Amino acid sequence: MRALVQRVREAAVTVNGKETGRIGTGMLVLMGVRKGDTPGMAKALAARVAGLRIFRDEADKMNRSLADVGGAVLAVSQMTLYGDTSKGRRPSFDEVARGEEAQPLYDLFVETLRGLGVRVETGIFGAMMDVHLVNDGPVTFLLEL
Repeated sequence: MRALVQRVREAAVTVNGKETGRIGTGMLVLMGVRKGDTPGMAKALAARVAGLRIFRDEADKMNRSLADVGGAVLAVSQMTLYGDTSKGRRPSFDEVARGEEAQPLYDLFVETLRGLGVRVETGIFGAMMDVHLVNDGPVTFLLEL
């Protein structure tokens, strides 16, 4: 399971011209699920995101979490995070979990974050989405379990 986490000043996602999620300060989390990933991994990834200290403190150090800054998460499913570009010019998606395996894990990730007290907005699983963001920093991390 992978999550590309971007610290943002604001982010929004639209599907077919309709906004499905918007946040201010927080994290845009692009989440990919690989074949064989488990519910335990989804819960652990959510806990890592919730506790990740990537927001600035008074000394301008990355020392604050979402809870510390009153931030939110915009969670977007992103199957291409497991696209393999090591051979040729066309990505292979052999490692990507099929929708029926991936969606319950994505949903569990979102619900676990909410259970940890994080406000979460989402895109629509499997849809073509337009994601708009103002990256803060830029600050971007790849989390992987």
